[in-house]
Amino acid sequence: MKLNPYLNFDGTCREAMEFYQACIGGEIEAAVTYGDMPAPEPDDNPAGCAEGMDMSKCAHLMAHMRLVAGDLVLMASDCPPGMFEAAAGTACSLQVDSPEEAKRVFEALSAGGMVFMPFGPTDWAEAFGMFKDKFGIPWMVNCEGNKANAFD
Repeated sequence: MKLNPYLNFDGTCREAMEFYQACIGGEIEAAVTYGDMPAPEPDDNPAGCAEGMDMSKCAHLMAHMRLVAGDLVLMASDCPPGMFEAAAGTACSLQVDSPEEAKRVFEALSAGGMVFMPFGPTDWAEAFGMFKDKFGIPWMVNCEGNKANAFD
């Protein structure tokens, strides 16, 4: 079993996913707009669409994107107009193998965002930091390093 984050955006999905690819690496393996999807039948109300919503106004928005970087799979979409809710109560947590790479990823992803906990050592990790990126997504970057078994 594997848990993969699925992020929602208010019209900035493509920009965000391209930013994440530049910061983390990997490949965007799927990029489907609402306009790429088959048109619904007139009496249908597609899942996730607001009652009576004109899908032609959403054609440029992303219905689904998938970024794959090693074992990381990050998926996302733009919410239909009027359905977006900002991320709250969760965070994407990246586990990075080296402190140097963790610092690079932290600095890249947090650029233009709001840092809540500066990157540095903690009781449980050689390096850790928390922030909300410029798209409003909360993140944690963690490198356990030599503290991997700190609580054993």
